[in-house]
Amino acid sequence: MARADKGPPPPEERCQGIYGDKYRQRPELRGQQCEQWKWPGGEFCVRHRPIPDEKRCIGHLSRNHRSHPGERCPMQALPDRTVCTFHGGKSPNAIMGAERRAAERKARALVQTYGLKVETTATEALLEEVKWTAGHVTWLRERVQEIEQYSSNSDGENPLVWGITRSKTGGEDRGETYEAAPNVWIKLYQTERAHLVKVCESAIRAGIEERRVKLAESQGEQVAQAIRGILADLRLTPEQLALVPDIVPKHLRSLIS
Repeated sequence: MARADKGPPPPEERCQGIYGDKYRQRPELRGQQCEQWKWPGGEFCVRHRPIPDEKRCIGHLSRNHRSHPGERCPMQALPDRTVCTFHGGKSPNAIMGAERRAAERKARALVQTYGLKVETTATEALLEEVKWTAGHVTWLRERVQEIEQYSSNSDGENPLVWGITRSKTGGEDRGETYEAAPNVWIKLYQTERAHLVKVCESAIRAGIEERRVKLAESQGEQVAQAIRGILADLRLTPEQLALVPDIVPKHLRSLIS
């Protein structure tokens, strides 16, 4: 159906919202169904379209606004931005910030996946964090090395510290901006390396390595007691007992290796 903006919408194209008690433009319509066209693909107009606060523009209407002066903007913020188009969502700085946040979000999603909760202890959880973080650092290092390998085969600037920080297709300021800035993979790699150092320091302070040594010593003593018991029960001859110092350590070393 063609939209006739100058006339009232037909019933099937009418917004399903209700004028609230604070509607000041036409107080006689309070409590009645909205007379505006509904948003394409939805059931409400822009004003009545339910938008969660976390997705809503953080800008405010001007003090000269005809119906809601100074109130928070009812529009939805643009993707990866905090404001709508009217409040500067398409400015060069907003676009650069949105592109950076989108790239970081996608890269972060590749670094780590989340699963179901598991039963664990503080010591086990700390050790697991050390292992996972070490794995993340290794994976990110490979991504950085791939970029370095690519840059070594090209004649341009190193993409780890040089690249596109702005791209615009319309307007007088259209075009691409190249600047010296750390690549997003470098940032994630450095962040994960710092986290690895932190969790390793926490593990050392918790005495985990010392506990491992003591556990190994305890297990070794238990093995030694078991071997002594076995040899005593076998009632070996003096000739067989003479072979024990060579045979037993040899098999124990093979077990450890």
